Amino acid sequence: MSKVTKEMALEYHREGKPGKIEVVPTVPYSSQQDLALAYSPGVAYPCLEIEQRPQDAYEYTNKGNLVAVISNGTAVLGLGDIGALAGKPVMEGKALLFKIFAGLDCFDIEVNEKDPEKFIQIVKALSPTFGGINLEDIKAPECFEIERRLKEECDIPVMHDDQHGTAIISAAGLLNALEIQGKKIEDVKLVVNGAGAAAVSCTKLYIALGVNPANVVMCDSKGVINSKRTDLNSQKKEFATTRDLDTLAEAMKGADVFLGLSVKDVVTPDMLLSMADKPIVFALANPDPEIAYDLAVKSRPDLIFATGRSDYPNQINNVLGFPYIFRGALDSGATVINEAMKLAAVKAIAALAKEAVPSVVNAAYGMSDLHFGRDYILPKPLDPRLITTVAPAVARGAMESGVAKRPITDWEAYNEKLRQLMGYDNKLMRRFTEEAQRNPKRVVFGEANTDNMLRAAVTAYQDGICIPVLLGNEEMIEKRAARLGLNIEGIQIVNLRHDREADRRSRFAMSLAEKRKRDGMTYPEALEMMFDRNYFGMMMVESGEADAMLAGTYSGSHSPAEIAREVVGIRPTYNHFATMHILRTKRGVYFLADTMINHDNDEETLLDIARLARNSVEYFAHEPVMAMVSYSNFGSNKEKEPQVVHKVVEKMHELYPDLPIDGEMQVHYALNKKVRDANFPFSRLNGKDVNTLIFPNLSAANTAYKMMLEMGLAEAIGPIQMGLNKPVHFINVDAAVRDIVNLATVAVLDAAVLEKIGNDHDK
Repeated sequence: MSKVTKEMALEYHREGKPGKIEVVPTVPYSSQQDLALAYSPGVAYPCLEIEQRPQDAYEYTNKGNLVAVISNGTAVLGLGDIGALAGKPVMEGKALLFKIFAGLDCFDIEVNEKDPEKFIQIVKALSPTFGGINLEDIKAPECFEIERRLKEECDIPVMHDDQHGTAIISAAGLLNALEIQGKKIEDVKLVVNGAGAAAVSCTKLYIALGVNPANVVMCDSKGVINSKRTDLNSQKKEFATTRDLDTLAEAMKGADVFLGLSVKDVVTPDMLLSMADKPIVFALANPDPEIAYDLAVKSRPDLIFATGRSDYPNQINNVLGFPYIFRGALDSGATVINEAMKLAAVKAIAALAKEAVPSVVNAAYGMSDLHFGRDYILPKPLDPRLITTVAPAVARGAMESGVAKRPITDWEAYNEKLRQLMGYDNKLMRRFTEEAQRNPKRVVFGEANTDNMLRAAVTAYQDGICIPVLLGNEEMIEKRAARLGLNIEGIQIVNLRHDREADRRSRFAMSLAEKRKRDGMTYPEALEMMFDRNYFGMMMVESGEADAMLAGTYSGSHSPAEIAREVVGIRPTYNHFATMHILRTKRGVYFLADTMINHDNDEETLLDIARLARNSVEYFAHEPVMAMVSYSNFGSNKEKEPQVVHKVVEKMHELYPDLPIDGEMQVHYALNKKVRDANFPFSRLNGKDVNTLIFPNLSAANTAYKMMLEMGLAEAIGPIQMGLNKPVHFINVDAAVRDIVNLATVAVLDAAVLEKIGNDHDK
């Protein structure tokens, strides 16, 4: 991750509209009739319904999808008591996480009141507005009483995430670590360093899972909390040990598990060496753990080590829990978040870590083989399956413990709703960017002589995403950069016509002529082609002198796509390659293909597009539900185009008998499940929401996605290339700078995956 400076952070928060969240209408409001329904006189009718039946608030208002993040600013992150107003950026950030991870709307509320009783009364008075309350950054010990009282006195779920978030995630990690180390939870000796809200909550949850209270030793800044001390508050007294221990070093001897929620560097290698065989160490002090990762694993190769940091294995990250816990609680109408629901979340998170990791998660973290084990005891925060795993588990826990007012009955429909809320695209690009910054690759920008391509190359370089290679005339690029106010110092420029490496054109030409000799290509012809920036740039990738390329779609005498076919080639078992756009809309995530490469598709081409799209959707951790669209429905029109689509559907049914794919059908039926099922009940898509649209030709696909973008109906990643042997991607030279940067980021990740696992990976 690139270093975050004060200037960067301040600019991020004040740029455009200050802050990080806004309120957006969800109903029509363009006409006088709309406004009359939204406010006076129409609004009176739902008001009266709610007066008679308070539960109808969940039907007529946003209460069922609205969470409050409430703080008095007394324990803000690592900043301490900075006050309610100063804590607002943190609360806005938490609201943002609720939205992007679980689709929950959120208001941040900063209460300027430190008196616990007054704070409780204020929050209680506000509670009718919300479906749930996330208490945040309230100092101990007051936070315990505040949460207890509000849970008792409010009829909606209340949770202090600083206590329970870390407890739930670390407990899931503990269960898996114990399994890997071959230890029984009832036998382990636990040392906890830190006695604040999180430490107390973690310890209580571990005991609920089976840890013997007699085997727990808790320490604070003064040493072991034992029965000899006279300075203990009620929370600490609960964990006072009668054992003759005074220091952390003494407590660590023979311990199986260490949980740190304190300060950096309080644990030494000697302390680790004194622990039992196969120890488990959760050093969660932020930003620096109680003992440095490298020092810990060097001291005890047999340990399992976790921290709160993303740059080490086994991150204990609250975002694995709180968005989905509140999602399940609100969706089931839970009146509280109780122990049963927390334990359900623990077990669901722990179980997910044992499942096969989707390719998209491996790619996002620059891995090729993430799997359950010593360095992977918890799912990664990016894993899109968290929402469909944790939220239903929490909802079931609420129902089984009798606190759910609106029990879920159709679990298949509920899971489908959750899949539509995944909202992974922004998270995905953010995590892809972070991973690219860890391992930037050499990316050729084939159209560096255009404004947006040059801007994107400079942005990607300054952000540390890639090492750009600009193809073009040095003088012209430098003049363009000066006109645009861009600093290109340190960026390599390769002039094809006056290449400083004298024999490079010849080498590339010889290699290409050899590769295509059976196609009639001669060395002189190949040498002439090396004056074309697309041939030259793709040969840089093919030869390993660059890792990836972004090719513009308006240059040269040959189509960049055709050149890619000649130079880097198409993956085995395919005769075509294609591109896909991923669109995030209010209705969910959609995959569209082919949006850039293949024009008028015959049966063979369209079949390859459908197969590639199926693999790509699975790569991005979604279950493909595919509609092959046309202007005809299931053979109703016998003209050439719909008949081609019809035949491809039949072949896809033969190749993938369990794949939900059908057509040909008009896009209206593809996207409207109710109408489709009523008219075509025989369809393989019956009861399913389509997430993948395969268009009959480029004109239809390109028009569809561009119309959605221009009308503000979607956000996009793409075009993502599917089917080439090497990371060569295509984009319009006049695309937005951010789109080009995003595609460069995808190209870097493609190159990283290729480097790790070779040519066998299949998008």
